[in-house]
Amino acid sequence: MRDARFELLGVDDRDALGEGPWWDTIGERLWWVDIRGAVIRNATLDGVEAARLQAPSSVGFAVPDDTGGLFAGLRDGLYRHTAVAGWRQVWAGDYDSSDHRVNDGKSDRHGNLWFGTMHDPETEQSSAFYRTVDGRVERVFSGVTTSNGLGWAPDGGTFYYTDSLARKIWAFDCDPESGALSNRRVFAEDPRGYVPDGLTVDADGAVWAAKWDGGKIVRYRPDGTTDVELRLPVRRPTSAMFVGADLSTLAVTSANLTPDDGELAGAVFLIPTTTSGLPQTRARVAPEGGASPAITE
Repeated sequence: MRDARFELLGVDDRDALGEGPWWDTIGERLWWVDIRGAVIRNATLDGVEAARLQAPSSVGFAVPDDTGGLFAGLRDGLYRHTAVAGWRQVWAGDYDSSDHRVNDGKSDRHGNLWFGTMHDPETEQSSAFYRTVDGRVERVFSGVTTSNGLGWAPDGGTFYYTDSLARKIWAFDCDPESGALSNRRVFAEDPRGYVPDGLTVDADGAVWAAKWDGGKIVRYRPDGTTDVELRLPVRRPTSAMFVGADLSTLAVTSANLTPDDGELAGAVFLIPTTTSGLPQTRARVAPEGGASPAITE
């Protein structure tokens, strides 16, 4: 393990629970959320241009859409926000939002959203994982405690998924066109003491995973063996995403929940790497303007 070389994203304030970094190659901005603050944020990497959008409730993820709005996973379901219409719920969650909420999510290369829920006390496998298909929300699988990091291999043929409380990152075979998942297996497993959080995949097919309570980012080769471990000066890094003009900088969000989290806790770290990431796709707006409330099994 080695200490990470980094700069800080140049914004004035820190997040309580920063999460979900997402790089928009079109707008050249980093998007991320503060779950506890119920805030969606975006900024240029120098911090000169920065904006905040207050959400109606805690927000697990946010992804800009292909018409200038954005989709966000809020406590009780999936919402869309536009400058004209404001907030509109496009899917009411099929769960009890008093003790469950949406957590991490991303768009695939077709612009479909994939996201999961978590049990707030993190003691029951009562959450699930979903995706949007042609504007409908589809439950992919259940039996989840804390749905977290997700990403796809460069060819789209492997999907990576984290259930934090299981301390496992799973790999699935993924049909790049239909998104159908099969052959679930353990890709990486963490010991007690820290848990896998958000992740991203680079152009070489390696997985970069944040370790909550572990104070580090781990890079896994496609075969699941550890390649690089980068130590950060915070206890709870939460997720990672490649950003910048050449996608060679790793942006890492972090949490600032206790005095033990570190002096820089809640900051966004910018770490130069010798690899590059994969471009993200804005979420696709269905013809009817968003996802349907219907759920298919």
